[in-house]
Amino acid sequence: MRFSLIQHVLTVPAAIFAAIIWGVAAVPSYLLFLEIKEWLVGQSFWVEIFGICIGLGLGYLLWGLVLLLICGILGGLLRPPLREGRYPLKSWVTIGWAWSLLFHKVAQMFIKNIVPSLQVNIYYKLMGAKIGKSVQILTDSLNDAHMVTLGDGVVVGGNATINGHLVERGEIVLAPVKVGNNAVIGGGSIVQPGCTIGEGAVVASRAVVPKWTEIPAGEAWGGIPASFIKKVD
Repeated sequence: MRFSLIQHVLTVPAAIFAAIIWGVAAVPSYLLFLEIKEWLVGQSFWVEIFGICIGLGLGYLLWGLVLLLICGILGGLLRPPLREGRYPLKSWVTIGWAWSLLFHKVAQMFIKNIVPSLQVNIYYKLMGAKIGKSVQILTDSLNDAHMVTLGDGVVVGGNATINGHLVERGEIVLAPVKVGNNAVIGGGSIVQPGCTIGEGAVVASRAVVPKWTEIPAGEAWGGIPASFIKKVD
């Protein structure tokens, strides 16, 4: 009961901290908007209207990009050491994990608007993910980024989820996920902690890959739970 109370109490400063990050990220956008508004003084009505609308759009884009930069840097620098293993759910490890996930939760407000993009890949790298060349990430749910390795040419489909954590039977399970070169994680699929996806393998759309599953190179898996379908041509 006492530990549950601690968890609930800590959500208050966490929410305040998230609000501060959102606000700080908005500073460049606010300054940009002031500059645009000053430039529009004396312009015609329609020029002023269109200018303000364009300024709001550019301001939102700038806010999102700055937000990703702040969350990526802080998430990478302030992340506590989280090692593979099973830990009691009511423990300080869980609180440390929740703290590391806070930055990603804050950034998720914007990520889905610009995937796939170089900026998103940079954000996940700052958060600790190991990402190879020519990787396309179309999801905002690459969770526990510091436990995720994506090889060259990997494609992670829209709304796919890759987790480095799992909660079960009163424990939190932490384990890395490794995806080999040129593998495809289908849209809407879920890859749980401890999984290894081989080179050139395919996880079908909406498949669920259970924890510690190893998918060999060049195989397509699908279903719930995911199982072998065929060899990839």
